[in-house]
Amino acid sequence: MVDETEAGKGRATPTRKEAEAARKKQMKTPMSRKEQRKRDAAAREQVRLKQREALKSGDERYLPAREQGPVRRFSRDWVDRRYNVAEFLLPILVVLLVLFAVGSDSTALTSVLTAVAYPAIIVATVIDEVIMTRGLRRELKARFGPESVKGSVMYAVLRSTQLRRFRLPKPQVARREKLGTNYR
Repeated sequence: MVDETEAGKGRATPTRKEAEAARKKQMKTPMSRKEQRKRDAAAREQVRLKQREALKSGDERYLPAREQGPVRRFSRDWVDRRYNVAEFLLPILVVLLVLFAVGSDSTALTSVLTAVAYPAIIVATVIDEVIMTRGLRRELKARFGPESVKGSVMYAVLRSTQLRRFRLPKPQVARREKLGTNYR
């Protein structure tokens, strides 16, 4: 025989009538619109904080919908594993702006910077982006099928324009690292 002190949950099982009454009472808690808005805002804030932490840590479970999935993860890793001219575009343009300010007395320096430096930087960025997107398209089609390319290439281009340290989700691969096959 089972000893009564060891078995059981320590209380009687409620009848169906009692259980339904308790459930209905819980559902009918009076709540004003103001309280409801506060509760909804707090719930949204919790979700937002969880997503923010996931963007920093790379936790796939809590990432925003636009960042989820193996195709997006592969696209992120594809961009993060290489050096991109576009990510250095802003710092280079700031340096050129300083050179313009310093060399504003010299029209020759200003002319050379305007005629050579800016077009060269833009052409280098465009060529690098074309090389990156062609390789990414080829890999996405090979790994995930032709339908996976839609949206992922522009996602990668936009990510490549950000400085590596400011990218979210944070880069999960090192530069020049080979990408594995664990993207399913």
